[in-house]
Amino acid sequence: MPDAVKLTCTWGREPLPVTGTPQVGYLLVEAMPATPPAVALPLNFCLVLDRSGSMQGAKLTSMKAATRRLIETLTPDDVVSLVIFDDTVQTLVPATPAKDKAALLAAVDTITELGGTAMSLGMQAGQAELQKYAGTERLSQMLLLTDGQTWGDEELCRSIARDLGTAGVRITALGLGAEWNEKLLDDLAEATGGSSDYIAEADQITTFFQRTVQDAQGTAATSARLLLRLVREATPRAVHRATPTIANLGYQPIGENEVAVRLGDLVFGQTNSLVVELMIPPRVVGSFRIAQAELHFTPVGQTQEEVLKQDVLLAFSSDPAAPAFSPRVMNLVERVTAFKLQTRALADVELGNTAGATQKLRAAATRLLDMGELELAKTTQLQADQLEQGSGMSAETQKEIRYATRRLTQKLEE
Repeated sequence: MPDAVKLTCTWGREPLPVTGTPQVGYLLVEAMPATPPAVALPLNFCLVLDRSGSMQGAKLTSMKAATRRLIETLTPDDVVSLVIFDDTVQTLVPATPAKDKAALLAAVDTITELGGTAMSLGMQAGQAELQKYAGTERLSQMLLLTDGQTWGDEELCRSIARDLGTAGVRITALGLGAEWNEKLLDDLAEATGGSSDYIAEADQITTFFQRTVQDAQGTAATSARLLLRLVREATPRAVHRATPTIANLGYQPIGENEVAVRLGDLVFGQTNSLVVELMIPPRVVGSFRIAQAELHFTPVGQTQEEVLKQDVLLAFSSDPAAPAFSPRVMNLVERVTAFKLQTRALADVELGNTAGATQKLRAAATRLLDMGELELAKTTQLQADQLEQGSGMSAETQKEIRYATRRLTQKLEE
């Protein structure tokens, strides 16, 4: 499929000055489908929904409304299944083509709240339904929603997620309110190349459900991964995803000068981008190849992997006025830096290092103010003040800061 995906590489600063010593460089690598999928693959979509007693009232009403709206969005060629769990599990809708919308919507109307929370039961039942229509002719996805802690089966949940990831199923794990385990949901999503997020208010559930199904329907390529082959003495220091959400991806060393990063699925209209922090070896005046980027992906509807290659050149100049910064790249670098500060601050909170957390939160607040993120900056600064005064950080505030910081680049994409 010619030109199915566009690959671009942009330096945060170019040309670099000739200094005779190594320098830090920021490379933005972007991958974006150039066209919509020629043939949109039908979905194999399973909703695994928490209906425990804590979901009563507005939460349950909003969840049912969001589920109805999602079902209405599906095509007759899509397959849908619906599993509800508390401390037991019920497969409310076994995997079936989404043709009889009236029957599906009627099933949603029967959901009531009950019992405690045993997430692994819901995941196991959802896995069984997804297996019925598994295959390359469909895109398989699990949408998991919970508002509470699952007790004693976290490792089983992680094991199920790893099996789903191996089978090509993506998990979108959504936590509602403040009482769920963000580390667990993050792990479930990461194990499958999926995503996790925080829903603060029940009336936002529909927005998150719609985004999930729209991204699945717009998937143009799957199993995308980036291989970066660096020249000798060029050293990677960190790799972060910048869009669609920020995440510390780290990198997998392949050889002395090669690293690989998994990007997951590529969605039309959405850019998957990485900020790669490198130590650049010294060079004389001129333009030099620093790396070769290889993007591997499989277009939907195909089984053959495609590879895009691009040489990454960087100019060096002895003119003091020549070096110029790319505002767009450096803006992303600043947002990634704010994310790193927040992440380290939350880690310090867990370790009881109040002084370190306070310092990092204040540094993050300053950067957020500079970026115009006034509300998040205010929340971050207020939390730093409260920590300094001896107050702890609530679960709700931790989630708000953690997930709002991940979304710092979404507004740029929109």
